[in-house]
Amino acid sequence: MKKNTLEQLSSFIYNRFTHDATGHDYYHMKRVAITGKRLALQEGADPVVCEIAGWLHDVMDPKLTDDPDRERQVIIDLLRSMYVSSEVQDQIFIAMENVSFKTGHQVPTSLEGRIVQDADRLDAMGAIGVARAFAYGGAKGQAIHNETSEKTTIQHFYEKLLTLQSLLNTDSARKIGQQRHDFLKCYLDQFYEEWECKN
Repeated sequence: MKKNTLEQLSSFIYNRFTHDATGHDYYHMKRVAITGKRLALQEGADPVVCEIAGWLHDVMDPKLTDDPDRERQVIIDLLRSMYVSSEVQDQIFIAMENVSFKTGHQVPTSLEGRIVQDADRLDAMGAIGVARAFAYGGAKGQAIHNETSEKTTIQHFYEKLLTLQSLLNTDSARKIGQQRHDFLKCYLDQFYEEWECKN
């Protein structure tokens, strides 16, 4: 990817998401882009498509916008301004389809899409995943944990975070994910010890 293209993408995302408090901020998208490119190189996919899709994958997410169609046009205009060909634009949009966990565990149709999905899911695991989970829960007014409600951040570990390792698409992502998955389990063990005043 040309340096000026990367700078345009970075600036666009920074201006849009730098103040996000839900864990879907500029730094999340940067990590997904970098990880997506790395996985693409390991899996024989198109690293440019994966990196661009990684930067842009949350722009149309209904969690972050009330008008996904408008945001799609914003992305088209941005890519045109960067002289990204129509063919590559199509590949980028295909790579961004069904990335979100909320799409019902759908597997993207392209290798690039599966890689971007993996990169996004890896960022919900490990130490960063723990931090993002509590940021999102706090932003949505969720309790940390209690014994009477399932609408807590700790419950989110069981509903989503601990399921992600089994949902990763590529061998390269699974190798990274295993250590992060193990960290999540260790974190919960420590959390319960402290919660119950055993430690």
